[in-house]
Amino acid sequence: MITKVLMPKLSEAMETGKVIQWLKNEGDAVKDGDAIAEIETDKANVEIEAFGSGVLRKIVAGPGAQTPVGELIGVIADPSEDIAGALASGGSVAAAAGEGQGPAPDAPAGPAAASPLPAAETYTSTPATTDVVPVSPAPAPEDSQPLAEAPAAPAAAGRIKASPLAKKIAAQSGVDLRLVQGSGPGGRIVRRDVEGATAAGPGAAAPGAAPTRPTFSIPPRAEAEFEDVALTPMRAVIAKRLPQSKGPVPHFYVTSEVAMDRAATLRADLNALEGSAKVSFTDMIVKACALALLRYPRVNASFQGQSIRVHHRAHIGIAVALDDGLITPVLRDCDAKPLLQIAREVRDLAERARAGRLRAPEISGATFSISNLGMFDVEEFSAIINPPEGGILAVGSILEKPVVVDGALAVGHRMKLTISCDHRVTDGAYAARFLQDAKRLLEEPLRLLV
Repeated sequence: MITKVLMPKLSEAMETGKVIQWLKNEGDAVKDGDAIAEIETDKANVEIEAFGSGVLRKIVAGPGAQTPVGELIGVIADPSEDIAGALASGGSVAAAAGEGQGPAPDAPAGPAAASPLPAAETYTSTPATTDVVPVSPAPAPEDSQPLAEAPAAPAAAGRIKASPLAKKIAAQSGVDLRLVQGSGPGGRIVRRDVEGATAAGPGAAAPGAAPTRPTFSIPPRAEAEFEDVALTPMRAVIAKRLPQSKGPVPHFYVTSEVAMDRAATLRADLNALEGSAKVSFTDMIVKACALALLRYPRVNASFQGQSIRVHHRAHIGIAVALDDGLITPVLRDCDAKPLLQIAREVRDLAERARAGRLRAPEISGATFSISNLGMFDVEEFSAIINPPEGGILAVGSILEKPVVVDGALAVGHRMKLTISCDHRVTDGAYAARFLQDAKRLLEEPLRLLV
Protein backbone atom coordinates (compact mmCIF):
# COMPACT_ATOMS: atom_id res chain seq x y z
CA MET A 1 0.00 0.00 0.00
CA ILE A 2 1.34 3.45 -0.95
CA THR A 3 1.31 6.10 1.78
CA LYS A 4 2.02 9.73 0.96
CA VAL A 5 3.87 11.75 3.59
CA LEU A 6 2.57 15.31 3.43
CA MET A 7 3.67 18.52 5.11
CA PRO A 8 1.24 18.75 8.08
CA LYS A 9 -0.78 21.83 9.01
CA LEU A 10 -0.54 22.55 12.73
CA SER A 11 -2.19 25.95 12.95
CA GLU A 12 -4.41 28.20 10.90
CA ALA A 13 -1.49 30.58 10.36
CA MET A 14 0.93 27.90 9.18
CA GLU A 15 1.46 28.04 5.41
CA THR A 16 4.82 26.29 5.01
CA GLY A 17 7.09 24.03 7.04
CA LYS A 18 10.80 23.29 6.80
CA VAL A 19 12.23 19.80 6.84
CA ILE A 20 15.00 19.85 9.45
CA GLN A 21 16.04 16.23 9.11
CA TRP A 22 14.76 12.79 8.12
CA LEU A 23 14.93 10.20 10.89
CA LYS A 24 14.73 7.43 8.31
CA ASN A 25 16.78 7.02 5.14
CA GLU A 26 15.52 5.95 1.74
CA GLY A 27 15.27 2.16 1.78
CA ASP A 28 14.71 1.93 5.56
CA ALA A 29 11.80 -0.14 6.83
CA VAL A 30 9.03 1.94 8.39
CA LYS A 31 6.24 0.84 10.72
CA ASP A 32 2.95 2.61 11.28
CA GLY A 33 3.59 5.14 14.09
CA ASP A 34 7.36 5.43 13.60
CA ALA A 35 8.79 8.94 13.83
CA ILE A 36 10.18 9.58 10.36
CA ALA A 37 11.07 13.28 10.08
CA GLU A 38 11.57 16.46 12.10
CA ILE A 39 9.72 19.52 10.81
CA GLU A 40 10.18 23.19 11.77
CA THR A 41 6.76 24.85 11.97
CA ASP A 42 5.85 28.45 12.74
CA LYS A 43 5.94 27.62 16.46
CA ALA A 44 8.12 24.62 17.23
CA ASN A 45 10.10 21.70 15.89
CA VAL A 46 7.81 18.68 15.63
CA GLU A 47 8.49 15.05 14.80
CA ILE A 48 5.96 13.54 12.39
CA GLU A 49 5.06 9.89 12.31
CA ALA A 50 4.24 7.43 9.56
CA PHE A 51 0.62 6.49 8.92
CA GLY A 52 1.52 3.34 7.02
CA SER A 53 4.04 0.53 6.99
CA GLY A 54 6.53 -0.43 4.33
CA VAL A 55 9.76 1.12 3.11
CA LEU A 56 10.65 4.81 2.81
CA ARG A 57 10.91 4.64 -0.96
CA LYS A 58 11.44 8.31 -1.76
CA ILE A 59 12.39 11.50 0.08
CA VAL A 60 10.89 14.31 -1.98
CA ALA A 61 11.81 17.24 0.27
CA GLY A 62 15.30 16.98 1.72
CA PRO A 63 16.72 18.70 4.81
CA GLY A 64 16.33 22.48 4.60
CA ALA A 65 13.47 22.33 2.10
CA GLN A 66 10.69 24.87 2.77
CA THR A 67 7.50 23.12 1.66
CA PRO A 68 3.90 24.39 1.46
CA VAL A 69 1.38 22.75 3.76
CA GLY A 70 -0.21 19.72 2.12
CA GLU A 71 2.60 19.12 -0.36
CA LEU A 72 4.30 15.76 -0.77
CA ILE A 73 7.57 15.35 1.12
CA GLY A 74 8.01 11.56 0.97
CA VAL A 75 6.50 8.24 -0.08
CA ILE A 76 6.18 5.00 1.91
CA ALA A 77 5.34 1.83 0.00
CA ASP A 78 6.14 -1.85 -0.38
CA PRO A 79 9.43 -2.51 -2.20
CA SER A 80 7.65 -3.90 -5.28
CA GLU A 81 5.04 -1.15 -5.68
CA ASP A 82 5.21 1.41 -8.48
CA ILE A 83 5.28 4.86 -6.86
CA ALA A 84 5.50 6.89 -10.07
CA GLY A 85 1.82 7.83 -9.86
CA ALA A 86 2.14 9.00 -6.26
CA LEU A 87 5.14 11.15 -7.12
CA ALA A 88 3.37 12.64 -10.13
CA SER A 89 0.18 13.48 -8.22
CA GLY A 90 2.04 15.22 -5.42
CA GLY A 91 0.24 16.28 -2.25
CA SER A 92 -3.35 16.94 -1.33
CA VAL A 93 -5.08 20.30 -0.94
CA ALA A 94 -5.02 20.00 2.84
CA ALA A 95 -2.62 18.32 5.20
CA ALA A 96 -2.97 16.69 8.56
CA ALA A 97 -4.53 18.70 11.37
CA GLY A 98 -3.59 18.10 14.98
CA GLU A 99 -3.28 14.36 15.60
CA GLY A 100 -5.09 13.37 12.45
CA GLN A 101 -8.42 12.84 14.18
CA GLY A 102 -10.41 15.58 12.51
CA PRO A 103 -10.10 19.32 13.11
CA ALA A 104 -7.49 20.53 15.55
CA PRO A 105 -8.46 22.69 18.55
CA ASP A 106 -7.82 26.41 18.77
CA ALA A 107 -4.09 26.91 18.36
CA PRO A 108 -2.01 29.77 19.82
CA ALA A 109 0.67 31.05 17.46
CA GLY A 110 3.28 32.97 19.42
CA PRO A 111 1.53 35.65 21.44
CA ALA A 112 -1.59 35.49 19.31
CA ALA A 113 -3.62 32.37 18.61
CA ALA A 114 -5.32 30.97 15.56
CA SER A 115 -8.99 30.26 15.28
CA PRO A 116 -10.12 26.61 15.11
CA LEU A 117 -8.56 24.70 12.25
CA PRO A 118 -10.78 23.46 9.45
CA ALA A 119 -11.07 19.72 9.00
CA ALA A 120 -8.38 18.33 6.71
CA GLU A 121 -9.57 16.77 3.45
CA THR A 122 -6.95 14.02 3.56
CA TYR A 123 -3.94 13.21 5.66
CA THR A 124 -1.16 10.71 5.78
CA SER A 125 1.26 12.06 8.35
CA THR A 126 0.84 13.92 11.63
CA PRO A 127 3.09 14.85 14.53
CA ALA A 128 4.14 11.86 16.61
CA THR A 129 2.20 11.39 19.82
CA THR A 130 5.23 10.23 21.75
CA ASP A 131 8.16 12.41 22.68
CA VAL A 132 11.30 10.51 21.78
CA VAL A 133 13.59 12.98 23.55
CA PRO A 134 13.89 12.06 27.26
CA VAL A 135 13.66 14.97 29.68
CA SER A 136 15.68 14.64 32.85
CA PRO A 137 14.19 16.16 35.98
CA ALA A 138 15.92 19.35 37.11
CA PRO A 139 15.63 21.51 40.23
CA ALA A 140 12.81 24.03 40.23
CA PRO A 141 13.75 27.65 39.56
CA GLU A 142 13.93 29.75 42.68
CA ASP A 143 12.03 32.66 41.17
CA SER A 144 8.43 32.92 40.06
CA GLN A 145 9.17 32.11 36.43
CA PRO A 146 8.93 28.51 35.15
CA LEU A 147 11.58 29.03 32.49
CA ALA A 148 14.77 27.28 33.52
CA GLU A 149 17.64 26.18 31.35
CA ALA A 150 19.73 23.40 32.84
CA PRO A 151 23.27 22.84 31.55
CA ALA A 152 23.49 19.89 29.19
CA ALA A 153 26.02 18.00 27.15
CA PRO A 154 27.82 19.66 24.22
CA ALA A 155 26.09 19.63 20.84
CA ALA A 156 26.34 16.23 19.17
CA ALA A 157 28.19 15.69 15.93
CA GLY A 158 26.22 16.45 12.78
CA ARG A 159 23.52 19.10 12.89
CA ILE A 160 24.37 21.74 15.49
CA LYS A 161 21.49 22.49 17.84
CA ALA A 162 21.54 26.26 18.26
CA SER A 163 18.98 29.04 18.33
CA PRO A 164 18.87 31.39 15.32
CA LEU A 165 20.10 34.28 17.47
CA ALA A 166 23.02 32.19 18.75
CA LYS A 167 23.96 31.28 15.16
CA LYS A 168 23.87 34.92 14.12
CA ILE A 169 26.06 36.08 17.02
CA ALA A 170 28.48 33.22 16.37
CA ALA A 171 28.80 34.16 12.70
CA GLN A 172 29.46 37.81 13.58
CA SER A 173 31.96 36.93 16.32
CA GLY A 174 33.79 34.15 14.48
CA VAL A 175 32.88 31.54 17.11
CA ASP A 176 32.92 27.89 16.01
CA LEU A 177 29.65 26.46 17.32
CA ARG A 178 31.11 22.96 17.21
CA LEU A 179 33.31 23.94 20.15
CA VAL A 180 30.56 25.56 22.21
CA GLN A 181 28.77 23.69 24.96
CA GLY A 182 25.05 24.39 24.96
CA SER A 183 23.38 25.19 28.27
CA GLY A 184 19.84 24.94 26.91
CA PRO A 185 17.71 21.80 27.23
CA GLY A 186 19.05 18.90 25.20
CA GLY A 187 22.36 20.71 24.69
CA ARG A 188 20.85 23.50 22.59
CA ILE A 189 23.26 26.43 22.19
CA VAL A 190 21.67 29.74 23.18
CA ARG A 191 22.84 33.36 23.14
CA ARG A 192 24.58 33.33 26.50
CA ASP A 193 26.73 30.35 25.49
CA VAL A 194 28.08 32.16 22.42
CA GLU A 195 28.59 35.39 24.36
CA GLY A 196 30.40 33.42 27.07
CA ALA A 197 32.69 31.82 24.49
CA THR A 198 33.40 35.25 22.98
CA ALA A 199 34.14 36.86 26.34
CA ALA A 200 36.37 34.00 27.51
CA GLY A 201 38.62 34.20 24.44
CA PRO A 202 40.10 31.50 22.16
CA GLY A 203 40.15 27.96 23.49
CA ALA A 204 37.77 28.71 26.33
CA ALA A 205 34.84 26.95 24.68
CA ALA A 206 36.45 23.55 24.33
CA PRO A 207 34.10 20.54 24.47
CA GLY A 208 33.25 19.55 28.03
CA ALA A 209 34.03 22.94 29.51
CA ALA A 210 31.42 24.51 31.76
CA PRO A 211 29.50 27.35 30.10
CA THR A 212 30.68 30.79 31.10
CA ARG A 213 28.16 33.49 31.93
CA PRO A 214 29.60 36.75 30.56
CA THR A 215 29.80 39.93 32.57
CA PHE A 216 27.91 42.96 31.30
CA SER A 217 29.73 44.70 28.48
CA ILE A 218 28.86 47.15 25.73
CA PRO A 219 29.28 45.54 22.28
CA PRO A 220 31.47 47.28 19.71
CA ARG A 221 29.72 49.82 17.49
CA ALA A 222 28.71 48.27 14.16
CA GLU A 223 30.12 49.78 10.98
CA ALA A 224 26.82 49.51 9.13
CA GLU A 225 24.14 52.08 9.97
CA PHE A 226 21.41 49.42 10.01
CA GLU A 227 20.73 45.79 9.16
CA ASP A 228 17.60 44.11 7.77
CA VAL A 229 17.07 40.74 9.45
CA ALA A 230 14.74 38.21 7.81
CA LEU A 231 11.74 37.19 9.87
CA THR A 232 11.90 33.74 11.41
CA PRO A 233 8.74 31.63 10.91
CA MET A 234 7.73 32.29 14.52
CA ARG A 235 8.31 36.05 14.27
CA ALA A 236 6.38 36.18 10.99
CA VAL A 237 3.36 34.59 12.65
CA ILE A 238 3.61 37.01 15.57
CA ALA A 239 3.69 39.94 13.15
CA LYS A 240 0.69 38.59 11.27
CA ARG A 241 -1.48 37.60 14.22
CA LEU A 242 -0.89 40.40 16.75
CA PRO A 243 -2.87 43.03 14.82
CA GLN A 244 -5.74 40.54 14.71
CA SER A 245 -5.79 40.61 18.52
CA LYS A 246 -4.90 44.09 19.73
CA GLY A 247 -6.92 45.83 16.99
CA PRO A 248 -10.26 43.98 16.77
CA VAL A 249 -10.39 42.63 20.35
CA PRO A 250 -11.55 45.31 22.84
CA HIS A 251 -9.15 44.80 25.76
CA PHE A 252 -9.71 45.98 29.31
CA TYR A 253 -7.39 45.47 32.28
CA VAL A 254 -7.80 44.83 36.00
CA THR A 255 -4.86 44.80 38.45
CA SER A 256 -4.65 43.47 41.99
CA GLU A 257 -1.82 43.11 44.51
CA VAL A 258 -1.44 39.76 46.25
CA ALA A 259 0.23 38.99 49.58
CA MET A 260 2.52 36.04 48.81
CA ASP A 261 3.99 35.44 52.29
CA ARG A 262 1.94 32.31 53.02
CA ALA A 263 2.42 31.03 49.49
CA ALA A 264 6.19 31.39 49.89
CA THR A 265 6.10 29.45 53.17
CA LEU A 266 3.99 26.66 51.70
CA ARG A 267 6.22 26.44 48.62
CA ALA A 268 9.33 26.14 50.80
CA ASP A 269 7.66 23.39 52.88
CA LEU A 270 6.59 21.44 49.78
CA ASN A 271 10.00 21.71 48.17
CA ALA A 272 11.65 20.46 51.35
CA LEU A 273 9.77 17.16 51.10
CA GLU A 274 12.05 14.37 49.91
CA GLY A 275 11.07 13.02 46.50
CA SER A 276 8.44 15.70 45.94
CA ALA A 277 8.11 17.61 42.67
CA LYS A 278 9.59 21.08 43.00
CA VAL A 279 6.87 23.73 43.00
CA SER A 280 7.31 27.22 41.51
CA PHE A 281 5.12 30.23 42.16
CA THR A 282 3.86 29.92 38.59
CA ASP A 283 2.55 26.43 39.38
CA MET A 284 0.57 27.89 42.29
CA ILE A 285 -0.79 30.68 40.08
CA VAL A 286 -1.86 28.13 37.44
CA LYS A 287 -3.79 26.13 40.04
CA ALA A 288 -5.37 29.25 41.57
CA CYS A 289 -6.51 30.48 38.15
CA ALA A 290 -7.90 27.06 37.21
CA LEU A 291 -10.05 26.93 40.34
CA ALA A 292 -11.20 30.52 39.90
CA LEU A 293 -12.13 29.85 36.26
CA LEU A 294 -14.62 27.22 37.45
CA ARG A 295 -16.42 29.88 39.50
CA TYR A 296 -16.22 32.56 36.80
CA PRO A 297 -16.54 30.72 33.46
CA ARG A 298 -17.16 33.87 31.43
CA VAL A 299 -13.44 34.61 31.89
CA ASN A 300 -12.83 31.15 30.43
CA ALA A 301 -14.77 31.97 27.27
CA SER A 302 -14.19 32.92 23.64
CA PHE A 303 -16.08 35.18 21.23
CA GLN A 304 -17.56 33.25 18.30
CA GLY A 305 -19.12 36.05 16.26
CA GLN A 306 -22.79 35.35 16.96
CA SER A 307 -22.28 33.50 20.23
CA ILE A 308 -19.96 33.17 23.24
CA ARG A 309 -18.36 29.79 23.82
CA VAL A 310 -18.04 29.12 27.56
CA HIS A 311 -15.45 26.45 28.35
CA HIS A 312 -16.01 24.08 31.25
CA ARG A 313 -12.42 22.84 31.41
CA ALA A 314 -9.38 24.93 32.34
CA HIS A 315 -6.78 24.38 29.61
CA ILE A 316 -4.15 26.98 30.48
CA GLY A 317 -1.47 28.24 28.10
CA ILE A 318 1.81 29.16 29.81
CA ALA A 319 3.96 31.64 27.88
CA VAL A 320 7.56 30.48 27.42
CA ALA A 321 10.17 32.91 26.09
CA LEU A 322 12.46 31.57 23.37
CA ASP A 323 15.49 33.28 21.84
CA ASP A 324 13.57 34.06 18.65
CA GLY A 325 10.01 34.52 19.90
CA LEU A 326 7.35 33.26 22.24
CA ILE A 327 5.45 29.99 22.45
CA THR A 328 2.52 29.10 24.68
CA PRO A 329 2.38 25.37 25.48
CA VAL A 330 -0.93 24.22 26.94
CA LEU A 331 -1.47 22.37 30.21
CA ARG A 332 -4.86 20.66 30.00
CA ASP A 333 -7.46 20.13 32.74
CA CYS A 334 -5.56 22.19 35.31
CA ASP A 335 -8.71 22.38 37.45
CA ALA A 336 -8.65 18.59 37.96
CA LYS A 337 -4.91 18.12 38.57
CA PRO A 338 -3.15 18.25 41.96
CA LEU A 339 -0.62 21.03 42.47
CA LEU A 340 2.37 18.66 42.44
CA GLN A 341 1.25 17.14 39.13
CA ILE A 342 0.90 20.65 37.68
CA ALA A 343 4.45 21.39 38.87
CA ARG A 344 5.85 18.33 37.09
CA GLU A 345 3.95 18.97 33.86
CA VAL A 346 4.72 22.70 33.70
CA ARG A 347 8.44 21.98 34.07
CA ASP A 348 8.29 19.30 31.39
CA LEU A 349 6.40 21.58 28.99
CA ALA A 350 8.82 24.49 29.52
CA GLU A 351 11.89 22.31 28.99
CA ARG A 352 10.53 20.70 25.83
CA ALA A 353 9.33 24.07 24.52
CA ARG A 354 12.88 25.41 24.76
CA ALA A 355 14.23 22.24 23.14
CA GLY A 356 11.66 22.45 20.32
CA ARG A 357 10.11 19.09 21.24
CA LEU A 358 6.46 19.89 21.93
CA ARG A 359 3.75 17.61 20.53
CA ALA A 360 0.87 18.94 18.46
CA PRO A 361 -1.82 18.83 21.23
CA GLU A 362 0.53 20.79 23.50
CA ILE A 363 0.56 23.89 21.31
CA SER A 364 -3.18 24.19 20.75
CA GLY A 365 -6.48 24.39 22.57
CA ALA A 366 -5.82 26.82 25.44
CA THR A 367 -8.89 28.48 26.98
CA PHE A 368 -6.91 30.98 29.14
CA SER A 369 -3.24 32.01 29.31
CA ILE A 370 -0.67 33.13 31.88
CA SER A 371 2.42 35.22 31.11
CA ASN A 372 5.01 35.57 33.87
CA LEU A 373 7.80 38.16 33.63
CA GLY A 374 8.65 38.03 37.32
CA MET A 375 12.16 36.72 36.72
CA PHE A 376 12.99 39.89 34.75
CA ASP A 377 12.32 42.25 37.67
CA VAL A 378 9.08 43.46 36.07
CA GLU A 379 6.70 44.79 38.70
CA GLU A 380 3.59 44.78 36.49
CA PHE A 381 2.56 44.77 32.83
CA SER A 382 -0.44 44.20 30.58
CA ALA A 383 -0.46 41.21 28.23
CA ILE A 384 -2.15 40.87 24.84
CA ILE A 385 -4.95 38.31 24.61
CA ASN A 386 -4.34 35.15 22.56
CA PRO A 387 -7.45 34.92 20.33
CA PRO A 388 -9.82 33.14 20.47
CA GLU A 389 -9.23 33.08 24.25
CA GLY A 390 -11.08 35.67 26.29
CA GLY A 391 -8.41 36.43 28.88
CA ILE A 392 -4.74 36.35 29.85
CA LEU A 393 -3.09 36.97 33.23
CA ALA A 394 0.15 38.99 33.48
CA VAL A 395 2.32 38.13 36.51
CA GLY A 396 4.93 40.47 37.96
CA SER A 397 7.80 40.03 40.42
CA ILE A 398 7.34 39.18 44.07
CA LEU A 399 8.76 42.22 45.86
CA GLU A 400 9.71 42.72 49.49
CA LYS A 401 8.13 45.99 50.58
CA PRO A 402 6.75 47.82 53.62
CA VAL A 403 3.07 46.98 54.18
CA VAL A 404 0.44 47.77 56.79
CA VAL A 405 -0.85 44.67 58.61
CA ASP A 406 -3.53 45.12 61.30
CA GLY A 407 -2.65 48.79 61.60
CA ALA A 408 1.08 48.18 62.06
CA LEU A 409 3.94 48.62 59.63
CA ALA A 410 5.60 45.38 58.59
CA VAL A 411 7.67 43.84 55.79
CA GLY A 412 5.70 41.76 53.33
CA HIS A 413 6.06 40.04 49.97
CA ARG A 414 3.69 41.37 47.34
CA MET A 415 3.01 40.44 43.72
CA LYS A 416 0.85 42.24 41.15
CA LEU A 417 -1.50 40.38 38.83
CA THR A 418 -3.09 42.09 35.82
CA ILE A 419 -5.80 40.35 33.83
CA SER A 420 -6.54 41.39 30.25
CA CYS A 421 -10.08 40.51 29.15
CA ASP A 422 -12.10 40.57 25.95
CA HIS A 423 -14.92 43.02 26.66
CA ARG A 424 -17.13 41.17 24.19
CA VAL A 425 -17.34 38.13 26.50
CA THR A 426 -17.07 39.60 30.00
CA ASP A 427 -17.10 42.85 31.99
CA GLY A 428 -14.91 44.62 34.51
CA ALA A 429 -16.78 43.71 37.70
CA TYR A 430 -16.95 40.03 36.70
CA ALA A 431 -13.22 39.94 35.89
CA ALA A 432 -12.48 41.69 39.20
CA ARG A 433 -14.37 38.99 41.10
CA PHE A 434 -12.35 36.34 39.26
CA LEU A 435 -9.15 38.12 40.29
CA GLN A 436 -10.41 38.35 43.88
CA ASP A 437 -10.88 34.58 43.95
CA ALA A 438 -7.44 33.91 42.50
CA LYS A 439 -5.93 36.32 45.04
CA ARG A 440 -7.77 34.67 47.94
CA LEU A 441 -6.51 31.24 46.89
CA LEU A 442 -2.90 32.46 46.75
CA GLU A 443 -3.21 34.22 50.10
CA GLU A 444 -4.75 31.09 51.65
CA PRO A 445 -2.62 28.59 49.69
CA LEU A 446 -3.66 25.42 51.56
CA ARG A 447 -6.79 25.61 49.37
CA LEU A 448 -4.54 24.87 46.38
CA LEU A 449 -3.79 21.40 47.79
CA VAL A 450 -7.38 20.14 47.57
